[in-house]
Amino acid sequence: MSGGVDSSVTAALLRQQGHAVVGVTMKLAAGVCCDIASAMAVCDRLGIPHRVIDAQDLFSREIISPFVTDYLDGRTPNPCVRCNDLVKFHLLLDYARAAGFTHLATGHYARVEQDHHAGHPLLKKGVDPAKDQSYFLYRLSVDQLRQILFPLGEYRKTDVRRIAGELRLPAADRPESQEICFIPDNNYRSFVKEHANEGLQPGDLVMTDGTVVGRHDGIALFTVGQRRKLGVAAGERLYVVRIEPDKRRVVLGKKQDLEVSVLMLADTRFPAFDRLVEPIRVEAKIRYRSPLAQARIEPAGDNRIRVTFDHPVLGVSPGQACVFYKGDVVLGGGTIQGA
Repeated sequence: MSGGVDSSVTAALLRQQGHAVVGVTMKLAAGVCCDIASAMAVCDRLGIPHRVIDAQDLFSREIISPFVTDYLDGRTPNPCVRCNDLVKFHLLLDYARAAGFTHLATGHYARVEQDHHAGHPLLKKGVDPAKDQSYFLYRLSVDQLRQILFPLGEYRKTDVRRIAGELRLPAADRPESQEICFIPDNNYRSFVKEHANEGLQPGDLVMTDGTVVGRHDGIALFTVGQRRKLGVAAGERLYVVRIEPDKRRVVLGKKQDLEVSVLMLADTRFPAFDRLVEPIRVEAKIRYRSPLAQARIEPAGDNRIRVTFDHPVLGVSPGQACVFYKGDVVLGGGTIQGA
């Protein structure tokens, strides 16, 4: 129960269906993320109990620290994927089980449906393509999916807003939450600077042919595909093509230099089946907002996957997640190691 419109309507829908519901808010970081007072107000409006779990130490250790470290190492992390894996659907589900609850429900726009052929539940896209959040949930296991409910998966955001208004929920008109809950104003560069201590080291800005065209204050301030705030005056539009942490170099190039046809993934998960044993065709998404791309995936040993795209894709960034789909079913995914 974050106090936002999605978790509020989730609780309301479950109440209407006859479930006994308790709102639980995790305190993750001081002054950011979930609004405990708003969550309490929603629970009071719905007539359900409210509880708070202090997860600040876990969140700092498992989410914030790796987030900063990844940027300092030249990667572009996805903290929402990691938080869902290690905090929301690990700590919170363990809490629910220990407290005797049958299910954990959240306001994610995704679906869990039983597949009678496979004999276990499958993770699927939400019906609202503009809000589908299945990309962030690919690390959920079958055992977790058996006890998870996503009531909003069948709704569009406009419908959720309408329901909140009809029920006069306190969160009905609350604006959308920011992309990364612990980053004020979505300014990750300022956050990394503040938490990097002595980790930021200057280096060279170079073209793809090795020509030095400038200096930078730290590779953590750049991400692959970036074309603004490069600090280089050029007669053509330039992009960050890759980051070379060992040399502390940021490599710039043209848009076509961003094209990638093959990439490698590590730390892969497959909620749809035990493991990948042979090549299969999939639709792959290399970032949350990127379009689906036709590809072939195949095992590459040591829990790694090779992804070969039918057509080159742009903006492949180490540290981001690449997630596989078959229709509306989430097959699995992994962390991008590199092209």
